Amino acid sequence: MTTVTPGTVTHAPSVGTAHTRVEGRDKVTGAARYAGEVPFDGLAHGWLVLSTVARGRIRALDTDTVLAMPGVLAVLDHRNAPRVDTDFTGLLGTRPDPTCAVFQHDRVPHLGWPVALVVAETPEQAREAAETLVVHYEQEPHDIDFTGERADAYPVDGHMPGVTEKGDLDAALAASAVVLDAEYTTPEEHHNPMEPHAATARWDDGRLEVIDSNQGATWVVGELAKLFSLDPASVRVRSEHVGGGFGSKGPRAHQVAAVMAATVLQRPVRVVLTRRQMFSLTGYRSPTTQRVRLGADADGRLRALEHRSVSVTSTVHEFVEPSAVVARVMYDADAHHTANRVVRLDVPTPTWMRAPGEAPGSFALEAAFDELAEQCGIDPIELRLRNEPDKGPVSGLPFAGRNLAACFREGARRFGWADRDPRPGLRRDGRWLLGTGTAAASFPSGAAPSTATATAHPDGTFTVRIAAADIGTGARTALTLVAADALQVPPERVRVRIGDSDFGPAMIAGGSMGTRSWSWAVRTAVGELRERLALGADIPAEGITVRSDTTAAIGALAPAERHSFGAQFAEVAVDPATGEVRVRRMLGVFAAGRIVNPLTARNQLRGGMIWGISMALHEEAVRDRASGGHVGADLAGYHVATHADVPHVEADWIEDTDPNDPVGIKGIGEIGIVGAAAAVANAVWHATGVRHRSLPIRPDRVLSAAAGAPDA
Repeated sequence: MTTVTPGTVTHAPSVGTAHTRVEGRDKVTGAARYAGEVPFDGLAHGWLVLSTVARGRIRALDTDTVLAMPGVLAVLDHRNAPRVDTDFTGLLGTRPDPTCAVFQHDRVPHLGWPVALVVAETPEQAREAAETLVVHYEQEPHDIDFTGERADAYPVDGHMPGVTEKGDLDAALAASAVVLDAEYTTPEEHHNPMEPHAATARWDDGRLEVIDSNQGATWVVGELAKLFSLDPASVRVRSEHVGGGFGSKGPRAHQVAAVMAATVLQRPVRVVLTRRQMFSLTGYRSPTTQRVRLGADADGRLRALEHRSVSVTSTVHEFVEPSAVVARVMYDADAHHTANRVVRLDVPTPTWMRAPGEAPGSFALEAAFDELAEQCGIDPIELRLRNEPDKGPVSGLPFAGRNLAACFREGARRFGWADRDPRPGLRRDGRWLLGTGTAAASFPSGAAPSTATATAHPDGTFTVRIAAADIGTGARTALTLVAADALQVPPERVRVRIGDSDFGPAMIAGGSMGTRSWSWAVRTAVGELRERLALGADIPAEGITVRSDTTAAIGALAPAERHSFGAQFAEVAVDPATGEVRVRRMLGVFAAGRIVNPLTARNQLRGGMIWGISMALHEEAVRDRASGGHVGADLAGYHVATHADVPHVEADWIEDTDPNDPVGIKGIGEIGIVGAAAAVANAVWHATGVRHRSLPIRPDRVLSAAAGAPDA
């Protein structure tokens, strides 16, 4: 036995210092294997067949020809696939999306619905056979027409109330010196992580094992166990490396199809989605139509605020994009009304996408505030500062820190806001019109119960195990720094293992809650381990292991409004001859708690801001009314920002702590995109004198607006 006492030598703090990713070398050398790369003996490959009609029934499938093709092992469809159970509530408190329950009936609710899985010895054989399979449909008329004026829109509560109301809105608007009433729209947007979705399923001695690319192994285990009526202890999900998720990598149809095929064939089966299939099967951000009405006194103080949003849901599963939620945090008024409504259409189900609700909602609300500032003749930053609430506008709860004003002051100083001439359309650089804009940002900072184990080894090293998911955020490295700090040892002595459901339940990588939740569990485990070692405990060959569970501690938190905040600034150049818009520079200053790893944190914030630029100027998925499907469902037809679009994007933060968090951190994964599109749109107005209330701000829209045509 060996005795190890951590922290006998003083080490510089690990948390708060820049640290390269601990798995970085493995990723750049190819040693890190993603879900579609892990080898298995006897591996078979599945290829999904998707519907080519937007609504109807399957009349027949010509499977005999396909089954006779070289290498084909099976074709699963609604006639022969294993049955699954969908009568349950999942980890996130919602019913499962029926898209996960593949091949259970002959109904087709949207174009791209899974109708069959072809399994073959090689992926090439599976794809050829899948493309050969002929499916006969009884086609029905479909409806994909989305507008904000549809009479069949209805409110949905989702994870928050669909409607909130206080005060007499009409009376407050009538009594206001200045009133703004405007409609804003955002298009359908898609996640498009670099790594496609992939899952491999196999049975090993009566236990189901799934190698997957997901945002939470605990989440996927729970869904698969309930779908297939299994004991959760008999299901193991591993997801060591994930190449991006952004909300899309939860339980999906391809995972269920892989499990079905592995069950039927009793051999490992892998299903990988193509980029085009991802547009139909992995969710997206719904388009929105948002109406914002603001009433203010002559000095710009709000008397009335109304934010109403309409988004799309499918006919098979209810999902709401809660865009009006941002108003419930940012600004208060005597009359304060918000509503999130949906319209059921024959389209795939939308899902969580980076800053769900806040990203499109902040565009509408922060653009509206810019318009109100213009009408009041008040600087946009000053208008926001005059309307800073002292408690939650809807909840009435105290803020656990709200340093938005400090973000604006620091950002304005660094951006040079004081030198700005507020009049639009005056600054030029050759043929380019120049303008600057700003917007506020906020995103909830929550924590969810998680478990972790920490082991001390006789050689003086430590292993931390937690079912966290590093989807590109640098979570594995952040947890290494948190553990090293708590143990008072160098990070090199700590190994963090993640992405395995056998490590115990843990929060998913979502809602900007992952690192905060996991750090809490890790710090608790290593803290107890350190105490035991400080007492001189002998370490046996197998080590000393301590397990933590933060359920009770998180449940004991006092109710409060917990959020990260930020101030976004953008400078744009607009070519009036071509309609081209270029973002020349962008600055975001955030109050996001204690920053664990400045290197990866800055990357996360900048990545979100770049996505905001992409949202403002490029991203737009267009559906063909005739077919119900996408026009250009790939990265050629769906435009995203490239290096040429983001010459100078800077992100920084101010001192900001949460005393109720043992690590003092908040979430940063999503706040970077919030307000970014509004800052760009507000800058375009300042450059041109024309408001753009519909995203993206395409060149044709700039030219139409300049010609006096209404915004398309």
